[in-house]
Amino acid sequence: MTKITLMHNPRCSKSRQALALLEEKGAPVAIRRYLDEPLSDAELRALIERLEGGVERLVRTKESEWQKLAADARDPEQVVQAIMAHPRLMERPIADDGKRAIIGRPPEDILALLD
Repeated sequence: MTKITLMHNPRCSKSRQALALLEEKGAPVAIRRYLDEPLSDAELRALIERLEGGVERLVRTKESEWQKLAADARDPEQVVQAIMAHPRLMERPIADDGKRAIIGRPPEDILALLD
């Protein structure tokens, strides 16, 4: 089974649920606490390439930081710049197996990586 990296915020209930689901299924998981260890520019761009559902799903557009930026969530460059400046704008949880990345909203969506 391929190791799954979980972009995780332990304060987020959806993120905790996603981790519990992966552990319940016995999936090998590497936890990346992205607020403590933000993704680099290159990591973020690579994640966007693997992300299912479009770049606009990657950003938390209701956060005040995003509102102040008045950026376009469909523009990958603007999303990268916003998340680099404000890592908490990145949606969570995200499960990434190195080939595909899935946002766990709802958390059960990440189980598609186990198929």
